[in-house]
Amino acid sequence: MKSAIIVFPGSNCDRDLAVALEQVTGRKPEMVWHRDAELPQGVDFIGVPGGFSYGDYLRSGAMAARSPVMGAVREAAERGVPVIGICNGFQVLTEAGLLPGALMRNAGLSFVCRDARLKVENSQSLFTSAYEAGEEIVFPVAHHDGNYQADAETLDRLEGEGRVAFRYLDNVNGSARSIAGIVNDAGNVLGLMPHPERVVEAAHGRTDGRRLFEGLLETVA
Repeated sequence: MKSAIIVFPGSNCDRDLAVALEQVTGRKPEMVWHRDAELPQGVDFIGVPGGFSYGDYLRSGAMAARSPVMGAVREAAERGVPVIGICNGFQVLTEAGLLPGALMRNAGLSFVCRDARLKVENSQSLFTSAYEAGEEIVFPVAHHDGNYQADAETLDRLEGEGRVAFRYLDNVNGSARSIAGIVNDAGNVLGLMPHPERVVEAAHGRTDGRRLFEGLLETVA
């Protein structure tokens, strides 16, 4: 699987994601600078990593969403290329309109850095096929603006169409309906606040995140 990772000024989880993808796929991802207008030829998967793009000025992800490379990411997503946005990457994807809703300041207004228990809501997506529906897993979270919100109609549509991928079992940030991750209507774009790339090897204390990338590899490759 040939993958690309988008790097913005302020990205700080791009290397974590690169290491995780290389471990799972056996192939080093290509790092793509935000000012590039094109992606490498033949990319099978795109990662938008966590961090603090542009220092979170204006709103988290708002400036990154308007970077030149995001036009190419949008075109690839429309062709069906899988795209994952993790933490700040999730914020970027909502700001770019690739996913609905918005990430607000955490309830309680505190930065949250801890393990979060999650429920796998949908095991039929490109990203969750290696899990069982209803399975409990644990990914770390580290964010200040992870409070997912959308209007009631959008939330009902996400629920009705099976587009809630992960839900917090202990809602760490006040997200509507405890939503931790969602997919787009085509199912090839996933945004989530927790960090699967931080739990891919035993040295991390658990490997719950590894299966996300293994399932994706099995589907895409």
